[in-house]
Amino acid sequence: MASEIWTEKYRPSKFSEIVGQDNTVKKVESLTNSLNIPHLLFAGPPGTGKSTLALVIVKEIFGKYWHENYLELNASDERGINVVREKVKNFARTKSIGNVPFKIIFLDEADALTPEAQQALRRTMENYSTTCRFILSCNYSTKVIDPIQSRCAIFRFKILEKKDIEKVIKKIAEGEKLTINPDALEIIYEGSEGDCRRMINILQSTASISPSINYDLVSTIISSAKPKDIRVVLDYAISGDFQKSREKLLDVMLRESISGQDVIKSVQKEIWNLPVEPEIKVKLIEKTGEAEFRMVEGSDPFIQLQSLLASFVLAGLGK
Repeated sequence: MASEIWTEKYRPSKFSEIVGQDNTVKKVESLTNSLNIPHLLFAGPPGTGKSTLALVIVKEIFGKYWHENYLELNASDERGINVVREKVKNFARTKSIGNVPFKIIFLDEADALTPEAQQALRRTMENYSTTCRFILSCNYSTKVIDPIQSRCAIFRFKILEKKDIEKVIKKIAEGEKLTINPDALEIIYEGSEGDCRRMINILQSTASISPSINYDLVSTIISSAKPKDIRVVLDYAISGDFQKSREKLLDVMLRESISGQDVIKSVQKEIWNLPVEPEIKVKLIEKTGEAEFRMVEGSDPFIQLQSLLASFVLAGLGK
């Protein structure tokens, strides 16, 4: 099995290879072909193709000179005002190499820039718009100041659907000669949560153990609670047997080394399969959200999960 990182090996190099963002890709491709590129802001969840699309744009525009005309910075590592004043401004003010009249600066995770750095960036975008175009990538566009947003064409990325993830899986399976069971596809998608990069990492980790990939192997790698185990926990609780429900939960968490937040996610999915009234399901979802919030704020995960199971017991008793 090759030692290289698959996220780079299978990174799309053409617009047509980017999956799940058809409308966005078509619009950006039209702008690229006409060389009518404004400043761009790509907003959306991680692993949905933002950085890949930026790289495809650069390679399409500059061809063999793309390295000389492209600067990529990760704003979460270099987020201060000095980065904008020095690196960005020095690159932006110099002339491009080749026939294209502008360079491109890609700022990844731009929502991590400090407010001062964003104000400095706003002026730089304005002053050097003839010699440089900016592509900003962020998870939350609301964390980017309005003056920057108003200078950019904003494109929003969505999480990838199952059919999009499966396209990439099949491509990798052919390239790496893997055998993937249908039930493994389901859990790979659930584990990725629509994040293509995470999916590829799960697949590579699993393939390093065996080229024949099945449900149990993937479940071991992603360390998530199996739905059937969580269902047993909830069935005990709904039937009123708090003690057995608690013991089964502890067994699942210790045996599978699963965190409290991962259990909460699995519980939230299984609630909708429980044989209770829709109104009760809604109340249980609310209780699940409260427990998850307390965990994030630092409460003991197992105490919060026991409290949640108590809510399920009361729901089963009609209280």
